[in-house]
Amino acid sequence: MSVVDATTVEAESATGRRVSTLELFFDLVFVFTITQLTVLLTHDLSFTQAGRVLLIFAVLFWMYGAYAYLTNQVPPETNARRFSLILGMCGFLTCALAIPGVFRTSGVAFGLGFLLVTVVHSALYALAHGRYVLSFALTNVLSALCVTAAGTVHGRAGEGLWLAALALQAITPVLSSRVTADVGGERVAVTGRVGTLDPAHFVERHGLLLIIAFGESVIAIGIGAGELALTWGLFGGAALALALAAALWWTYFIRDEEAAEHALRAVSGRERFRVTMLAYYYSFVPMLLGVAVLAAGVKKSIGHLPQQLPTAPAVALAGGVALFLAGNVAFRAALRITPLGYRAAGALGALAAVPLGTHVSSLTELFALVLVLIAMLLAEARWAPCAHEERAGA
Repeated sequence: MSVVDATTVEAESATGRRVSTLELFFDLVFVFTITQLTVLLTHDLSFTQAGRVLLIFAVLFWMYGAYAYLTNQVPPETNARRFSLILGMCGFLTCALAIPGVFRTSGVAFGLGFLLVTVVHSALYALAHGRYVLSFALTNVLSALCVTAAGTVHGRAGEGLWLAALALQAITPVLSSRVTADVGGERVAVTGRVGTLDPAHFVERHGLLLIIAFGESVIAIGIGAGELALTWGLFGGAALALALAAALWWTYFIRDEEAAEHALRAVSGRERFRVTMLAYYYSFVPMLLGVAVLAAGVKKSIGHLPQQLPTAPAVALAGGVALFLAGNVAFRAALRITPLGYRAAGALGALAAVPLGTHVSSLTELFALVLVLIAMLLAEARWAPCAHEERAGA
């Protein structure tokens, strides 16, 4: 048995460890950044603003994922680690508070908060990797410095620095895969060591993050309703918005979470790291952003249920659902969970509901979106009820 395999077995023998309450507390603070991004979209539902939201979230979620890897392998079991993690939370809170003005007046504050998040992560991860932490810490810190520098300029120059930060994050795994560490007399890539994570804890951690994000979509119902009188129409619209969030919850949590854990257990080392990157970063970004976009659409439409919607909120409602499903298709493809076609068709069906909002009413669009998701889930359950069990047992 290789060193990596032995380490993997050792890590998986302790799968009884659950996500700690401090990690959940950390996630609650991070989700505040999603809430702030929803606020940005609600104030300006334009493609330009959507692009900025994508840029901000992709950069932030990279470091959230880095902390998910961190606490999986360096659990916050001592006071020093707990205090350090709380310091990282403070950095994320600073980023969240600065989001509304990140491209105007609070860009430097955002960057400094993000730099704090990055430095704390690197310091804690050094406990597991020693000096080899530099293989990803240096590019992460450079990325944070780019974001901070972006706060000192405006326009294309600032956006260029944000893109540079994203590019630095993208090349980090490539660089880490070329750096090897001496483990038990054998040279093992840093990404291989990171890939010895505990699948159960890692999957649960991201599932809890997603459920907290769904809570944001429910809060959006109340914010959108504001002080309107609770009529039967408003109640019906709120119930449909809740049913929409519940259907998205069902889409992931009834099958995908368990199947994802089985898929991660089937691989180890560098391959496990590669799969987790594809599934829980590149695929999770559109899933979480889909929830944020949907929440923005609900906020803009829930108070105007009998009326036709402007194009932007109608697209946000349907586009949020479609974006989530597209990310879920990518998530399943990365983990080889089948089937994929029903969910891809569901994404297209969600987009087809946009004209119902712009030409009939927001209530009609909400109803249609719920029907699309129910039809998708029923069809999948009817014609492919055991696909993931068969794949896992193959």
